[in-house]
Amino acid sequence: MARAGLTAERLTRAGADLADEIGFEQVTVSELARRFDVKVASLYSHVKNSHDLKTRICLLALEELADRGATALAGRAGKDALTALADVYRDYAREHPGRATAARMRLDPETAAASAGVRHAEMTRAILRGYDLTEPDQTHAVRLLGSVFHGYVSLEAGGGFSHSAPDSDETWVRVLDALDALLRNWPARTDR
Repeated sequence: MARAGLTAERLTRAGADLADEIGFEQVTVSELARRFDVKVASLYSHVKNSHDLKTRICLLALEELADRGATALAGRAGKDALTALADVYRDYAREHPGRATAARMRLDPETAAASAGVRHAEMTRAILRGYDLTEPDQTHAVRLLGSVFHGYVSLEAGGGFSHSAPDSDETWVRVLDALDALLRNWPARTDR
């Protein structure tokens, strides 16, 4: 019989909190069972295994990020929208480092297509409409922005910018200025 009060949602949220505390890579069903002071078997009626738990945490993080992004983008366009979405990713990673890592977990195609990850791409494409990019350049730009946002946040979280001046906040502003300038002046394709 399942322990009273344990649900897949409660375990997912607790797993996400655990990821923020000890790191997403360290989250397992066994570690979660220790936190609830129950036997591992008690959790298997709610989550299949550690991979299932991590997938659920990933989906939660993608949903939380998408909700924050949608709120931040409301009524914004151009550079203001670009900065708002970028700041959502950065702030979320600072507040929830384990969840931010989880949001980058590789999902199977079916799960990914049904996840809030689709909303992230749609929000980024909405920003890019203000820059008048067409396909395939829009897809290239979506990938560029995702790479910069996630890459910067990962390097910053790892202390990669803490050893020299200027501070990372100043660099962040300059990076967003540079992205805006690049998007406004997207290079024409040249055949190689």
